Amino acid sequence: MRTIDLRGRELSPAGMLAAVPRATQARAEALDTAARIVDDVRERGEAALREQAERFDGVTEHAVRVPADHLITALEELAPEVRSALEEAIRRVRLASAAQVPATQVTHIGEGAVITQRWQPVHRVGVYIPGGKAVYPSSVVMNVVPAQVAGVQEIALASPPQSDQGGRIHPTILAAAALLGVTEVYAMGGAGAIGALAHGVPSLDLDPVDVVSGPGNNYVASAKRAVAGVVGTDSEAGATEILVVADAYADPRLIAADLVSQAEHDEQASAVLVTDAADLAEKVAAEVERIAAGTRHSERVAAALSGPQSAIVVVDDRDMATAFSNAYAPEHLELHLVDAEQAAAAFTSAGAVFVGDQTPVSLGDYMAGSNHVLPTGGQARYAPGLGSYTFLRPQQVISYDRAALAAVRAGVVALAETEVLPAHGEAIEARFTA
Repeated sequence: MRTIDLRGRELSPAGMLAAVPRATQARAEALDTAARIVDDVRERGEAALREQAERFDGVTEHAVRVPADHLITALEELAPEVRSALEEAIRRVRLASAAQVPATQVTHIGEGAVITQRWQPVHRVGVYIPGGKAVYPSSVVMNVVPAQVAGVQEIALASPPQSDQGGRIHPTILAAAALLGVTEVYAMGGAGAIGALAHGVPSLDLDPVDVVSGPGNNYVASAKRAVAGVVGTDSEAGATEILVVADAYADPRLIAADLVSQAEHDEQASAVLVTDAADLAEKVAAEVERIAAGTRHSERVAAALSGPQSAIVVVDDRDMATAFSNAYAPEHLELHLVDAEQAAAAFTSAGAVFVGDQTPVSLGDYMAGSNHVLPTGGQARYAPGLGSYTFLRPQQVISYDRAALAAVRAGVVALAETEVLPAHGEAIEARFTA
């Protein structure tokens, strides 16, 4: 990993971001391609999906809509220890997701004037589960459980067909879906799957969904942008990111292990350390080199760590480290600080914050109870991670009786006249004239 020394420099947020640029070129290139793929599926449906499966997944003549017996068999054959782990993850995510459903609030504006704020679940959701470089049954849990907790009635799941599975979705993905009671499953991947969920495919009895969620590569993230406005989407969760803020008391071995753990996802993954301890920076660099060389996906890790999106950044002090993190707005933020619990409040822009050296991102990926579908590319400045609220719509219910309406009668008429919308006022007056 390269080291960038920012000490002694006065940098704006834009200047800090320029020091460690994200891989924006890949996303820009993906946008146009993803839009074309989505349009192809919208226009040609199943035929387009099958051509895309052959081109991108090396699969032909597969069952795009997964038969029920595939799901049953996958669950029956799931290793007991994996099933146990998934069941515990489901329990934990269900607990945390329940806290994300707001209670109905009733506000009495005045006598006989009531506003009820309620949260309505969408009816139908499509969840996307990646299936490229790794297998993600944990993502099934992270997407399906919050939707179920929100009260969603219909959930359709899509994941790429696998050439080494005879064109079927990976059995562990199918087993996780079956464990959660999801029966509508489609073997389709990438941007095409997002387009199919958004627009529907009549020949597959796939009806359009109301919200699409789930992680994926740049093409999946770009496809979500292409269907935004047709359906709701969660944040564009692209290639993973980890930013670690550490002080001189941190353990370089643990920091390096966590940087490598996220770098193994993808060659475009971002791994960043920000510290005001130059000695720690050197030790982490050495540990990263050692750990990366011995890990199973060493080539992938090396590509991610040597890319411009990854770096060790040395800053003057804690304030500068905090400012850098908030400007960068990482997907995952780890705080390896001696006072991490107290310091956490100052770090306001991150998809999820992992406090202390015993709370690694890997925990959040699987068993913390938090959701691992999080905003990337700086979207954490304004967008949340996936949660039950992703599938809820706030809705206001207004109820006034005659006396309450009479109390604001003159005010409504006056404002309607001011805005030159007299019929608005006349609609009020109609209730008080014969």
